Amino acid sequence: MFQQYERVPKQYELSASDGATGSEKKPSLSLDSVGGNSDEKCHFNFEALRPNVFRTTFTSSQHPLPPHPSARRPEPDFGSTSPEVSVNVEERFQTIKNGDAKAVISWANTPVVSLFLGGQQKPFHSDLEHRSYAVDGTGVAHYLTRELDTLHVGLGEKAAPMDLTGRSFTITASDTFGYDAYRTDPLYKHIPLLINVTPEGCIGIFSTSHSRSTWDIGSELDGMWGYFKVHRQAHGGLEEYLLVGKTVADVVRSYAELVGFPLLVPRYMMGYVGGGMKYSMEDSPRGHDSTLNFIKNAEAHGMPCSAFQMSSGYTVAETEPKTRNVFTWNRHRFPDPREFTRECHKHGVRLLANVKPYVLANHPAYPELSRTGAFFKDPETKATAVARLWSAGGGTSGEGSHLDFTSKAGYDWWYKGVKDLKDVGIDVMWNDNNEFNTPNDNWECALETVNVPPGETRNDIGFWGRALNTELVGKSSHDATIEAEPGARPFVLTRSATAGTMRYCASSWSGDNVTSWEGMKGANALALNAGFSLIQCYGHDIGGFEGPQPTPEHLVRWIQLGIHSPRFTINCYKTNSNASLIGDVIEPWQYPSVEHIIRDAIRRRYELVPYTYSQMLKSHREAVPPQRWTGWGYESDPTVWTKELLQGDTQYWFGDALLVAGVYEPGASSARVYLPTHGADDPGFLNLSAPYEHLAAGAWHDISSTWHTSIPVLARVGSAVPTGKPAPTTCVAAADPEFPNLARDDRRAVEIFPPPVASMPHWPRSSGAAVKQDDDAVKWFRNTWLEDDGISPAGKAGLCEIEVAYGVSARAIQVAVRFRKIEGEFEPLWLGDGVTIVLPVGEEREVQLGSEEGGVAAAGGELKDMGRDERGRRVWKVGVVAK
Repeated sequence: MFQQYERVPKQYELSASDGATGSEKKPSLSLDSVGGNSDEKCHFNFEALRPNVFRTTFTSSQHPLPPHPSARRPEPDFGSTSPEVSVNVEERFQTIKNGDAKAVISWANTPVVSLFLGGQQKPFHSDLEHRSYAVDGTGVAHYLTRELDTLHVGLGEKAAPMDLTGRSFTITASDTFGYDAYRTDPLYKHIPLLINVTPEGCIGIFSTSHSRSTWDIGSELDGMWGYFKVHRQAHGGLEEYLLVGKTVADVVRSYAELVGFPLLVPRYMMGYVGGGMKYSMEDSPRGHDSTLNFIKNAEAHGMPCSAFQMSSGYTVAETEPKTRNVFTWNRHRFPDPREFTRECHKHGVRLLANVKPYVLANHPAYPELSRTGAFFKDPETKATAVARLWSAGGGTSGEGSHLDFTSKAGYDWWYKGVKDLKDVGIDVMWNDNNEFNTPNDNWECALETVNVPPGETRNDIGFWGRALNTELVGKSSHDATIEAEPGARPFVLTRSATAGTMRYCASSWSGDNVTSWEGMKGANALALNAGFSLIQCYGHDIGGFEGPQPTPEHLVRWIQLGIHSPRFTINCYKTNSNASLIGDVIEPWQYPSVEHIIRDAIRRRYELVPYTYSQMLKSHREAVPPQRWTGWGYESDPTVWTKELLQGDTQYWFGDALLVAGVYEPGASSARVYLPTHGADDPGFLNLSAPYEHLAAGAWHDISSTWHTSIPVLARVGSAVPTGKPAPTTCVAAADPEFPNLARDDRRAVEIFPPPVASMPHWPRSSGAAVKQDDDAVKWFRNTWLEDDGISPAGKAGLCEIEVAYGVSARAIQVAVRFRKIEGEFEPLWLGDGVTIVLPVGEEREVQLGSEEGGVAAAGGELKDMGRDERGRRVWKVGVVAK
């Protein structure tokens, strides 16, 4: 990628097969470059596929299309509309009007694509004239113009800040142990999706290649060319999709329609996930007992735990050299794996087993795997390709080989290993160290498990892409999981990811982070870009995977933030000079002075499971990330476009109702938070911590946030948050002998946030959104959430929607709760008991049955005053009516 051999074809003509001048004009254009020999001739193609989706390819005989694209070309589908096509051969341009989007392709010099949205006179996306598409050695380059001061997001997972503008990134994956959240590049993901977000419209540019590449988004300057951005790809030709939308939500959904929507996540993953390298690494007490001691300690301290990440210590050989041998068991530490998993399950804890897609040379299976061609081949030695690989503790390595998942031997061996783990009761495969950061582009792939395009002779990993194996190891783990347990929802956790990987792996995280206040802050930006890129069940190792132990204050702050994220995990491997093999761990009860604060936070995490899990169901259905940028849905608010909020590292939306901000300095007792607005009638927000004030939208606020109380969590007025028991629960009525002690999910409450009466203290008088004291008019708010059984495969879990509507006047709050089945026959266990309506602290208006359609009769159900809860909030039990 450091050498440059650019050649930019400057003259094109219509391909003989284009048909652009025929009687039936197609919404596509094909061009061939003129001059040079056949090897130098380039081919450019542009086509409309959807009202807002276009596809561009740029190839030559030496630069073919990606052989295994991370998205398959969809058949054109324009719904009820028909693209309008006009061609001017003399002036050398073609126009395709496709819904609200218009594409103009000119080829007077190099091909230049310009996109317009909604009648705009100026394109909001355009290639760079005279340099748009270039071949560059074994790869290609695509140059585009760049508007100053616009937002760029995506690329899977990149160092903070959220706005990628003005920086350059390598599109590949690496094992970045102890990375800097603001500086390290690359990190763990290979997702070449770049989204340019503006108030006038958005454009996503997605490349399907698994080959290494770079995206320069303005760090490279050249006065002659003006402001530009450039995508350089190391091998092969270019296949790009252009995804047009009025908002970033439109682009993310179109991307999901192209590559696949996020997978369903099991409901138990919304709880606390524990872990730590130490537990499975110990010989005395042995790993079996050490892990169970952690689970029992969590129970003793009143800190529920739903799952446990079992690090690779269970695979360490019992004799020298004591290296990690994937799919083996250390029988001293775990004498009876099935008995171990059964004991964990009795406590309601699922197990995620760490598996690594490489094999060290001393692994008992290595000789046979090498003989059968399960590894990459080194073209120089004509034998198995060998690399240095992580072998034991921090900084230790040994020789071994990466599995080639395009080989049948490698793919099948892994598949069987996963099934064997499932057979002894392991619940989840944790695909780790799967970046395939191999040292040589020329290593050869077997190409037995993938389709090889006709006539393609190249088999090098540079061309096919290292990241292809990240996708295929995900597929192998996923498919083996389904075969081993067909009645359960498949779930694979992956550290590295491509666009295609997330069709098989439902969750990821930010990898081996470091304990630091800055790293905790920067992680928010990583999460937001992951969400834009469809990695939406995402989180961080709370407290830091590597580095020093967090202070009590720091651990509290990180947990307060972490419970408001899609994935909440405390897992670490804190190396030190005395214990690099085992490492230290973070236990949430390790500081007695703050144990009660952390206990309350973890219990709140469980209370929020119905809300959090509903956001994951929405992600699966609509591609809306649970954790999102402050400006998502608030694009008309000019403040969300300011630099402080484009950093994306201090605050974010968690679902539809809660705006969350952290505290990122030791000793700080307040946080500055911006509350976005929809305009003059926006009812504002409610601070969910003391002093429980109502705050105006469209303004910055300093929120009191002492570390022994809470970080800022602000509820959008008019919203609702469903809650449940503060403990792990099951939504399935039938008894499960494997998990006999899980509580039933038979209680549902809904926290509602009505506008206050104007005379209430702390209400900002300037807002005008409060209810006047003498106003009998009723203002209605509607909110819905989703539920299914939480464990069955997609299509078999059932799905229902619950709607809570509340109407607010000066004297009363009218409430109606309704239920409808969307898919299947699933009914929540709490349904017959009704819903508990929880009012904010200090809200004393009477709750009545009622509905916007007309009074109590239309609302149905029953109503009962339940007094106050432990926080002094008024609570009312309301019956649920079927819609």
